[in-house]
Amino acid sequence: MAEGLMSSIHLGSTIVDALVSTGVRDVVLAPGSRSAALALAVDRAARSGALRLHVRVDERVASFTALGLAKAAERPVAVITTSGTAVANLAPAAMEARASGVPLVFVTADRPAHFVGTGASQTADQLGALGPAGLGVVRLSSESGDAAAWAAGVHRAVVLAAGHRTRRPGPVQLNAEFAAPMVSPLPEPARWPLAVTPSRPGPSHRLEEPLRTVVLAGDAPPEVGAEARRVAEAARAPLFAEPSSNARGGDCAIAGYRRLLATLGGDIERVVVFGHPTLSRPVTALMSRADVELVVVTSTADWPDPGHRAVVVADVVELPAQDEAWLARWRNADSAAVGGGFSQRHVARSVLASLDGGHDLVLGSSSIIRAADSIAATDDAPRVFANRGVAGIDGTIATATGIALADGRPSTVLIGDLTAQHDLGALVRPTLEPWPSLRVVVADDDGGSIFHTLEQGAPDYADSFERVFGTPQGLDLVAVATAMGWRAVRVADQEALDGALASDADFIVAAVPRPAP
Repeated sequence: MAEGLMSSIHLGSTIVDALVSTGVRDVVLAPGSRSAALALAVDRAARSGALRLHVRVDERVASFTALGLAKAAERPVAVITTSGTAVANLAPAAMEARASGVPLVFVTADRPAHFVGTGASQTADQLGALGPAGLGVVRLSSESGDAAAWAAGVHRAVVLAAGHRTRRPGPVQLNAEFAAPMVSPLPEPARWPLAVTPSRPGPSHRLEEPLRTVVLAGDAPPEVGAEARRVAEAARAPLFAEPSSNARGGDCAIAGYRRLLATLGGDIERVVVFGHPTLSRPVTALMSRADVELVVVTSTADWPDPGHRAVVVADVVELPAQDEAWLARWRNADSAAVGGGFSQRHVARSVLASLDGGHDLVLGSSSIIRAADSIAATDDAPRVFANRGVAGIDGTIATATGIALADGRPSTVLIGDLTAQHDLGALVRPTLEPWPSLRVVVADDDGGSIFHTLEQGAPDYADSFERVFGTPQGLDLVAVATAMGWRAVRVADQEALDGALASDADFIVAAVPRPAP
């Protein structure tokens, strides 16, 4: 591009070329007018094979799809949106990406700055729209700078999102102001290379004192989960692994650890934490105890420490060998019994049993992931993902779609009925877009069963419970999914569920009872 040449189409082309040059291989586009130059440039890049383009009409669905892609691929993914309220719809996925360290670049098209505050159509002050969730904001304008300056801004955004230098990956806003005219003939593609050396982990930290130790693995990518399991098994320490830790399995894993903390937890002297534990109050209480040495293993600049008790934060740790009797106490007390009736635990057990190491499983937040947490895992288990950064129920189906698109592995998402309702837009399968091998399983108890396990589930609040906590919706999810083209079935017992899991049904609603408040 000629020096000093400025136009919207040149800015859009440079942004996309620079994304490709920095290694971005997936872009999710939510179409609009102000982002037209970006749309044309990213379509050309996709046609040439430089990247994969995914188009979603809903910005919220688009951003969670990108979250799933980035989670599974473990590299930055870009999202392109138009201006105005479209940008606000990115906030939920940005919050999750920040809390779980997922690299996303939100390319938000904007009107020129001089239109802000004038009442111009679809114009708002959208700089910093991600709020505290954003790691930073990079500003570009078709009325200022040149191609080299624009490419350098893209470089900064991608490097910041990836956490290459900060070791703190997350969401970044790349806000691009496009002046009219928005479209014109595309310039020739350009390369904007940049080599960035990542910040390296430090040396291992050796823990010498032979304290009674447990390894606690929270939400984590597969390589972190594998390291947590390796450390536990090398030291013969009990392993408390949440479902999305990717550490469950082996003879050190204790399936019923949450229940056993009430009886055996008092004897724990050291906790070694991997990933981001979020599932239960007993675990949070364990991490907050003053009489426990808390060691956090992380390769990033952040670490979980809700009780402010961490005494060691290290990239790698080595544990002293544990007394085999310590592990034996936990193993002997452990039980993975599922109980009678047909419950969320039965659904979770059947889904886990139907998947092997060649599959991915995405778990919704709320009750269902806790049901899965009580089921003993096998060594040939699927990769497990969950949005546990802020543990919301937003965008779970869209996230699972992105994960399945990332590498083409068959995927199952296991969620509750309210989580499904929060992401009905993600059930739309665009006719011009590739669709992955994705199955949705819904444990439908017609409401918010998790609240039964919290204070508001006490008898004192029974008169108010159903309306303001249980919130039954009475929605026929099978009819909704069928209308959207899914092969949907409803089951109400174990035999029917196992049959549906073995069939070609790709949307399974398992009706399970919800206890009365």
